[in-house]
Amino acid sequence: MSETAADDPIVALQSKFPSANARESLDHPAVNVPVADAVAVLEWLRDEQGYNFLVDVTAIDWSEDVSPRFSAVWHLYSMTHHGYIRVVTDCVDDADPVAPTVTHLWPSADWHERETWDLMGVKFENHPDLRRILMWDGYPHHPLRKEFPLAGIETELPDIEVAEETQAKVIAAPMMGGPFVASNKGEMNLTDAEPRAKDESWNEKLPKPE
Repeated sequence: MSETAADDPIVALQSKFPSANARESLDHPAVNVPVADAVAVLEWLRDEQGYNFLVDVTAIDWSEDVSPRFSAVWHLYSMTHHGYIRVVTDCVDDADPVAPTVTHLWPSADWHERETWDLMGVKFENHPDLRRILMWDGYPHHPLRKEFPLAGIETELPDIEVAEETQAKVIAAPMMGGPFVASNKGEMNLTDAEPRAKDESWNEKLPKPE
């Protein structure tokens, strides 16, 4: 690994991949790369520049009015020179966004990519087992997309036992509540200082079925 990676990883990256563009960032070095180059860039950063730890994989939903609407994001950390780098690529298809898997580079990407698929609807091509990790199989929505309401969407429960325990066949999944409002500032314990939802009916204890 050259010293350039620690001093200016974007310069080192652009010398190898001219298609990479520096990205504005308030914390760590960040770069935009074409989706076709994403895996090669990430592998080069791992093998040649010492970014050997995959911190996370996530995605951004910019807006329904923006195209490309979705971007995939990788955060890497170097255990050699103790620095981070953010790699971002735009997903081409707004209706069915796709990004390449990096599970062959970092096995830990498995769960990160499943979570991003579950909550944002970004499919990771060639993932070995891309299925939901938080919501149930067959759930028709992606709860972190911009159009998904904070209060949830009424959805039929797939498990009869859960439905019986809640005395309902449908719930506002993932959870009712919101919009959230900040609690009053001042001297109080931390629990009371947590933000409160205007609708907290989901938090009320239901009577046990007879």
